Formats: sequence, structure tokens, C-alpha cells
Amino acid sequence: MTHELRIAVATDPGLVREHNEDSVYVRADLQAVADGMGGHEHGELASAIAVDVLANWQGDLGPAVAEIARRLDDEAPQGTGTTLTAMRWEGLAFQLAHVGDSRAYVLREGELRQLSHDHTMVQALVDAGRLTPEEAAGHPRRAYVLRALQSGNSHEPDLSWHQAHLDDRYLLCSDGLTDYTDLRDVHEILMSTEDGTEAAWQLIALANGNGGPDNITCVITDVVRQNKKWWQR
Repeated sequence: MTHELRIAVATDPGLVREHNEDSVYVRADLQAVADGMGGHEHGELASAIAVDVLANWQGDLGPAVAEIARRLDDEAPQGTGTTLTAMRWEGLAFQLAHVGDSRAYVLREGELRQLSHDHTMVQALVDAGRLTPEEAAGHPRRAYVLRALQSGNSHEPDLSWHQAHLDDRYLLCSDGLTDYTDLRDVHEILMSTEDGTEAAWQLIALANGNGGPDNITCVITDVVRQNKKWWQR
């Protein structure tokens, strides 16, 4: 059945940080969120390099991530880095590339499920059975990233393929959303707000309503029947 992707983007520096170190890239077959690390100028540079590579890339995301790592080594100060979570589409199938703690979710038949796996200290403790997910959500070091694309020390991404369904809704987001919101509230907004752009800005308002201590970026991709209006989902 013929389908199309409807893509919406929202990004905001939040209420505390002066600069937005997040970068975002979208086109019909590729969506990506990168969250820079290393101070405002360096973090902005690292995430910008990531999306610049993707903007000029066609094909498999594995070599694209390797090219981002090479560019970081050549152009960014030592220790500068970025997360990356990206989806590349081929029909209703998509490749997911992920490194760091930005996230990918799918909303399908009312259930919100995380597709990516955080590369963080607290997630490693959860995986080892030393923390519960509830304890991890409020842990003071939840933002400590174990794997990232970093000048002089890049890590391999997780690469996987997934099959989308009609009426799926996908969310890519930086940790400025997930670290400062209740996932139940995120779920409710994605369920109740049909228009993707409106939903993305509601998610940013949700994080800012909890203090907005970090940059926030959201990309929402709806898989719909071609020529179907958003209010007919």
C-alpha cells in the first residue's frame, strides 16, 4: 500500500542554557538528532559536523558514522563529541543508527516503545540489575554517557533494521526531553495530538515546564497512507 512520511521538527535551547548544542537534520528518507558535548562552541561544532555529513550522505549509515568520526578527529578539539540517533528509510523499512543517549521511540497501536538503547552509566547499571528503571530516571548521573562520537575516541554505533507499519508514529529526541519529563506524559501527547508539529512543540513545552535545564530537540515522523490528511489517521 502506498505510504508517505510526514515529518515535524522542533528544537529549543531550554530555559537555562544560552546556546543550543543540539543539531537536527531531516529529509524524506532520513531523520537525525545529534546532541553535542564539550562546551557550547565545541558541542555545537560536533553536532553540526554530524548532520553535515548526513546531509551529503546516501546509503548505509555505518560508513556515515565512520565519516563523522573521521571529521571530528580532523576538525574538532580533543574530547569534543556528540550523540547521534538517525533513521534511514527504504520503503517501509528503516535503518536505525544510534550512539549515546538521544533516543528513538515508536508509537504503535497505542503502545510507546523505545527502539534505541541508552549508552549511559545508569543504563549499564540497569542492565546489570543494580538499578531499577525508576531509580535510573532520577539518578544524579543519568546524563553520563559511556559511548559517543568523540574527537580522538569515537565508539561504534548500534545499527539495526526495523519494519514500519502504517499509522506508526516515530519520535527521535535529545535527552533534554527524556531526562526531564515523565514518559507517561510524552506518551499522552503523542497519542492525543494528531498534528506532528504541534505535538513536537508540546513536548518541548513539557520539558520547559519542568525547568528546561537542557536543550530539547524532537523529530516526529508519521507513517500514513499517501494523500491521507492528518485528521483522518
